[in-house]
Amino acid sequence: MTQNPFGEGGFDMNALLQQAQQMQEQLMSAQARLAETEVEGTVAGGQVTVKVNGTGDLVAVSIRTGGFDAEDPDDMADLGDMIVAAWRDAKARADALASEALGPLAGGMGGGLPGLGG
Repeated sequence: MTQNPFGEGGFDMNALLQQAQQMQEQLMSAQARLAETEVEGTVAGGQVTVKVNGTGDLVAVSIRTGGFDAEDPDDMADLGDMIVAAWRDAKARADALASEALGPLAGGMGGGLPGLGG
């Protein structure tokens, strides 16, 4: 007689499904909280600030008045670069937040879920 690879009690499919459902509910809850959370990225001492939600979607851009000349092409190019840099700062913060919130849940599912947190 061969030994049962699932232990003395055998394989409990109901318990496994229940655990998977709980993990899915926790994951969905964490994702909903992330979508509602906003983080900021800023550059040039606050000249440009962007907000993204915890899933990385851009939700706002704020440019301090008086810092740029709309008639100067170099100023406008600099402004564009600053917006990109501020977005990268905010996105990095959102990614860290997502890793923190989803990491324990994703880690329980074979080391991670593709497409989440980053």
